[in-house]
Amino acid sequence: MAKKDKTAHVSETPATQLLRAHKVAFTEHPYDYLEHGGTEESARQLGLDEHVVVKTLVMQDQDAKPLIVLMHGDCKVSTKNLARQIGAKSVEPCKPEVANRHSGYLVGGTSPFGTRKQMPVFIEESILQLPRIAINGGRRGFLVQLDPQVCVQLLGARPVQCALAE
Repeated sequence: MAKKDKTAHVSETPATQLLRAHKVAFTEHPYDYLEHGGTEESARQLGLDEHVVVKTLVMQDQDAKPLIVLMHGDCKVSTKNLARQIGAKSVEPCKPEVANRHSGYLVGGTSPFGTRKQMPVFIEESILQLPRIAINGGRRGFLVQLDPQVCVQLLGARPVQCALAE
């Protein structure tokens, strides 16, 4: 596979279109997508701390209602703590094909911005204390860096405390 020019412009995604429409300042960071590489791989390739790389997780409650959780790349979600905080009986990750259907993105390229279906968004509270985050831009191998407050302003993301160290 040919090396990508890291300064090259990446074609628009629903996520970048939404960000541009709302005049959000962001930078584009393409990298070579690696199946099952996760945030560890993207952080390594882009020279970022994995803690500032935020993963977008499509989950569902006991009634199969979808929701999005934004979590530090080096943490996992305590579904018990999350369920308790959002008033659900239980929360679990969606199967990949279900997540793809809800978000309109392929798993590994899911952005919380520009999703096909409107879903409640929950963000790990400590993410909001970071000056900038890297989050998926709507395609595998493509992160955007922006102010985490954008998640609250554009998505109505509600802070939760459900992080567990990996």
